[in-house]
Amino acid sequence: MNSETKLQAREKSRVSGEAILIAIIAAIGGLLFGYDTSVISGAILFVRRQFELKAFETELAVSIVLAGAAMGAAVAGYFADRFGRKPVLVVNAVIFGVFAVVTGMSNGLPLFLAARFVVGLAVGVTSLITPLYIAELAPFSIRGALVTLNQLAIVTGIVVAYYVDYIFAGAQNWRAMFISAAGPSIILLIALIFLPESPRWLAAHGLFDAAFRILSRIESLPEAQRDLDELRQVTEADRLKFRDLFAPRFRKPLLVGIGLGAFTQITGVNTIIYYTPTILQMAGFKSASSAILATILVGSVNLVATIISLFLLDRVGRRPLLLIGIVGMGIGLGHLGFSFGAGHLSREVVLLDVLGYLASFAISLGPVFWLLISEIYPTTVRGQAMSMASVTVWIADLLVSITFLSLVEALGARLSFWLYAVICIAAFIFSLKLVPETKDKTLEEIEAGW
Repeated sequence: MNSETKLQAREKSRVSGEAILIAIIAAIGGLLFGYDTSVISGAILFVRRQFELKAFETELAVSIVLAGAAMGAAVAGYFADRFGRKPVLVVNAVIFGVFAVVTGMSNGLPLFLAARFVVGLAVGVTSLITPLYIAELAPFSIRGALVTLNQLAIVTGIVVAYYVDYIFAGAQNWRAMFISAAGPSIILLIALIFLPESPRWLAAHGLFDAAFRILSRIESLPEAQRDLDELRQVTEADRLKFRDLFAPRFRKPLLVGIGLGAFTQITGVNTIIYYTPTILQMAGFKSASSAILATILVGSVNLVATIISLFLLDRVGRRPLLLIGIVGMGIGLGHLGFSFGAGHLSREVVLLDVLGYLASFAISLGPVFWLLISEIYPTTVRGQAMSMASVTVWIADLLVSITFLSLVEALGARLSFWLYAVICIAAFIFSLKLVPETKDKTLEEIEAGW
């Protein structure tokens, strides 16, 4: 290897290292997303008892965070396009920390619901801004992996939440389960001080010199110059407003984002994540602690599968993983319904069905949805376009989560899981017909392709 080649290799390593470090720090927001949406899984067993909640009140206590997330996602895109990605992330970190403590200090259901709703606002904001921010800073060759770091952080947060639930389950200390989220919130707030603004946002506001300085930190100089030139072209050609997203040119990406957002939830993933201990107790796990301990295994499999997807998205592509994973999800849900309808219910088989379903989700809809919506929309209104897809996710999540226990009471577990399996078939057809491949393309090339 000659000296010039060595120099190029060192330069590539340097810029990739900085991009990876920025993505890891930003992804702490994803960890909080995963933790705050999943900690209720174990805590609800004790909250329900302390506040003497009925079935609907229990569903409301679980799902109120999702109503907040829908509202947070609805406004996050506007604020991100108006004020920048970084300031929104900073304010969000503060909200995460403060209201994690308020939730844990709640002395009744009304304050508990209010605090969880505000935490939900922060979850909705981070669900949109974190993948958007990472995608706009990532070199295109590793964009899939870096954006998926956010999904990895989300499932890590889920596993951590399950483990914290288990630690405090013996003492039935649900308050500590919620307050624990303040720690990573403080870490995120401090780390964000040192992160740059998105170069794409700077370019969209005419700050091309500042955009180039940041691009040159995370890419080689030729790549930074190429991206800057493309940014000049697309921002000058596409001075878009929100209403322009409904023009014929962008109807397909808008439909892809909203459709995948809905399928991400109505195929049942968060009924599994939020109610895993409840489902496992239905399957024969006797104590709360044993059900929560089995839930840690569920979260760990989700984590490992997400790591696998991180290495495959930039190699295999988004579309093949999406289609293969949806098939696996459908099979897992179908057999889960069969298991609950069998004469002798095996808790081990139910656990394996849950593991197979979540592993399939974690290599497909889980990471691919958030990655695609950070890629397929135009630079000047990317935040607001992502808001529409993100709001769809949270509204669908809310509807599914708030109706799950009632659905099981009305149809039984068997038909409920089979219903989700049928929806997987619709998700497969939708993805096969409409979802494009975005691997190996810059954000500007994807935008120009529409």
